[in-house]
Amino acid sequence: MAVTLREIRESDLENIMRWRMDPEITKYMNTNPKLTMEGQVKWLASIRQNPDVRYWMILVEGKEAGVINLTGLTNPDGDLGWAYYVGEKSLRSIMTALSLEMSMFDYIFDELGKNAIYSDVFTLNQGVIKLHLLCGGEIVGEKKNHITKEGVSYDVTFTRMTKEIWNSIRHTKKYEKIVFPEV
Repeated sequence: MAVTLREIRESDLENIMRWRMDPEITKYMNTNPKLTMEGQVKWLASIRQNPDVRYWMILVEGKEAGVINLTGLTNPDGDLGWAYYVGEKSLRSIMTALSLEMSMFDYIFDELGKNAIYSDVFTLNQGVIKLHLLCGGEIVGEKKNHITKEGVSYDVTFTRMTKEIWNSIRHTKKYEKIVFPEV
């Protein structure tokens, strides 16, 4: 399964808006937004101007599938945050997820020279937490009732991968290498 990344285009915004408002996606995210195309255009302009973030469109077999991003690029400690989702259900697979995650580690440690990457995941999203652990990540904390949306509180689990750990285990991992182009 060929997975590639590219810069987000204005023509992607309708798909991104649809995915981001899909209850199957938002149930694991900090907000349940009510998005508009006007707001999406402003969002795209803002991320293009923000040196602290990078966003890419995920393509699976050439089809738009989802979004992956990095935050904290200007953090002087060299620690980043990241997240992604595959909005197109038919294009989801464990192989895509593994390749995205482990290729992200290669990119941030080898190309960007960063020290660690963190992810915060709703604790009820055990599939993603297990995926992070399978890729070699470690759980570094949990906050009870950390996020409240629409009157419901959610526990959040925090995971981390460090450059040191990744360098010691990457030779044991098999995944399709994905190139992270400059945006």
